[in-house]
Amino acid sequence: SVSLSLLACSQMAATTMSMSTVARPAARVARSARVHTSNKRVVAAMAKKSVGDLTKADLEGKKVFVRADLNVPLDGDLKISDDTRVRAAIPTLKYLVENGAKVLLTSHLGRPKSGPEDKFRLNPVVPRLSELLDIEVKKVDDCIGADVEKAVADLGNGEVLVLDNVRFYSEETANDAGFAEKLAANADLYVNDAFGTAHRAHASTEGVTKFLSPAVAGFCMQKELDYLDGAVANPERPFAAIVGGSKVSSKIGVIESLLAKCDKLFLGGGMIFTFYQAQGLSTGSSLVEEDKIELAKELMAKAEEMGVEIVLPTDVVVADAFDANANTQTVSVKEIPEGWMGLDIGPDSLKAFQSKLSECKSVIWNGPMGVFEMEAFAKGTFGVADTLAEMSEKGAITIIGGGDSVAAVEKAGLADKMSHISTGGGASLELLEGKVLPGVAALDEA
Repeated sequence: SVSLSLLACSQMAATTMSMSTVARPAARVARSARVHTSNKRVVAAMAKKSVGDLTKADLEGKKVFVRADLNVPLDGDLKISDDTRVRAAIPTLKYLVENGAKVLLTSHLGRPKSGPEDKFRLNPVVPRLSELLDIEVKKVDDCIGADVEKAVADLGNGEVLVLDNVRFYSEETANDAGFAEKLAANADLYVNDAFGTAHRAHASTEGVTKFLSPAVAGFCMQKELDYLDGAVANPERPFAAIVGGSKVSSKIGVIESLLAKCDKLFLGGGMIFTFYQAQGLSTGSSLVEEDKIELAKELMAKAEEMGVEIVLPTDVVVADAFDANANTQTVSVKEIPEGWMGLDIGPDSLKAFQSKLSECKSVIWNGPMGVFEMEAFAKGTFGVADTLAEMSEKGAITIIGGGDSVAAVEKAGLADKMSHISTGGGASLELLEGKVLPGVAALDEA
């Protein structure tokens, strides 16, 4: 769910909107530097031009192709069951509308197999967009071709036209240049506000940038880059990374990338047992990736070499079965009984984590500390969430880097306390691993 970034997206948009009708060279200068303001605004190291850098003079009467992420969950009656992603698109759309642009808005929805399917049309988002923008949003049942051309010709300044699901064409995911050219044919410039698909080189996320200029980031895309790239590449120190989750194998890239940047690395979740085995400890029936034990040794050696403190739990909550109602006990990591499995970090570990985290000025968290979906094994994850919320209130930068840690922070009701909650899933992980995201690389430099 994306609910959490909305407030910040809106704040960012509101700040920019107040400057919307005048040229803002100062804003452009600020974008390329690392800037801290009272609300801990940070700017991406790979600074990209933002929609907020475009003035009324740049936008009025211009046809703007906007790629958003409107891939909303629908119920059996094709009604939106969670409008978070629609709301996430509003700050960018509102800014364009208020500055007199003609907005051509599209997205993917679901996974259509071959050609148009009614259940994957973007029709359900239109009434909600109309309501949130307080204008009548129009729609056409295609994203390219004569019908689109006619609908665009009839569009007035400050109006929004939804073009149908880009994935009705297989050329979209193939990033076909001919299809990208057809998507771009009715527009003057491009805005990408779909961070969740930025790690894919598709026609609507990367291909169109070869035919439209300028190509800029929307407000939510910019915020993701500001935090996941800017705050991680040039962190306020001491900088801590907390990495959890069940398997080391799924987080190797993130751990290696963050080792090069952080001062302390806290590990939790099922992956810790592979590290304990690497230290020669017995781990009962806990999850261990035998083929990653050597890698765990290498990562610990690399951390020592780089002067990064690895903080592993000293006690764990173990259970005699992977079950919410299993028998449980808290034991030292040196005394895990045979046949028992570790499913959460223990209270002493949580206290040690909290004490060491309190010294840090910025933190990124990716992955839970235990099986938080079961109440018996949720204390570690929710304890870390509480700690980060308190740190935020004291001025630290706290970034929740996608995945299950986002779900945990939402479940704990602490989402609005964090500096930034990433909504990207695979895109968040790839950015944290230091990979180039095609949808971001294709945008204009600031």
